[in-house]
Amino acid sequence: MSVSVVLVVVMAVLFACGVYAMLERSLTRVLIGFLLLGNATNLLLLIVMGAPGVAPFFGAASSPEEMSDPLPQALTLTAIVITFAVSAFLLALIYRSWQLGQADTVEDDEADRAVREGTADVDETMDEEIEIEDEDDDATTDFVGLDTSPITVLGSRDFAGLRDDAPVDRPADPGSKGGDDA
Repeated sequence: MSVSVVLVVVMAVLFACGVYAMLERSLTRVLIGFLLLGNATNLLLLIVMGAPGVAPFFGAASSPEEMSDPLPQALTLTAIVITFAVSAFLLALIYRSWQLGQADTVEDDEADRAVREGTADVDETMDEEIEIEDEDDDATTDFVGLDTSPITVLGSRDFAGLRDDAPVDRPADPGSKGGDDA
């Protein structure tokens, strides 16, 4: 079993270029870097698979050594699907960023700049966050008012045709005979 040195070099170059491109601030370059990493991973899995052999079906080969390993093939298909899904997400992110700001670069905000320069007072920031959490102990959601609530729970009082007789996980009344909830 000999692996071509050219495939190993191409895989290493793809990994290096992909990592370098992902370190840029442009989302388009991040997408290109991610695609390069995905292709390098697929090439790595094909290199790991080894020498091609007979399809791994029962009775297709006289000995198991003649069969090819199906695991790297399955992992390659999985890597292709994951690369496609993340690429679609990054494309949507790039499109939305372009719509909002006519640019696909990621900019630093004030907190990032303060952390980089070392001027951020971490203890003061943490104290402010704790004070905010203490003020909102009664609120369990960001949607406090009924006007901004995204979910409306309907009951039998709201619609005459709606029945609320589904079984629930509550202890049975002491006066009932036990048994089922229906």
